[in-house]
Amino acid sequence: MKKIILLLTLLSVTLFAEVKNTYMTKELLNSGIPIVDVRTPGEWRETGLLKGAIPIMFFNERGGYNINAFLKELNAKVDTSKPFAIICHTGSRTSMIAPWMSEELHYNVINIQGGMEYATKGLKLKTYPYLK
Repeated sequence: MKKIILLLTLLSVTLFAEVKNTYMTKELLNSGIPIVDVRTPGEWRETGLLKGAIPIMFFNERGGYNINAFLKELNAKVDTSKPFAIICHTGSRTSMIAPWMSEELHYNVINIQGGMEYATKGLKLKTYPYLK
């Protein structure tokens, strides 16, 4: 039930939120805007992270989530009063999360479309190992 309510909320917010959607570019990567990688630890280990990316899992491997834990870690690592970007593997998770963050939390969030798949294959950006 909790998942259904979140998904309905995310869907309704998606219809009305104003989110900047952009593909990863070298300019964005080098802009100094924080990039939050919301994938799972397994994905971080498998493919690595973009230079300077901040790994903070939103959905776990089974699709579960803990919004309070995510927001606590996000607010500890990112100045959410300033623009920041979020990235996942293909952009599907961030396309749900970004509108919610924008509309409900009033964050100035940038959704990176195409995710890591586009960034590493389309742009051939280098990734760095996830160390933890």
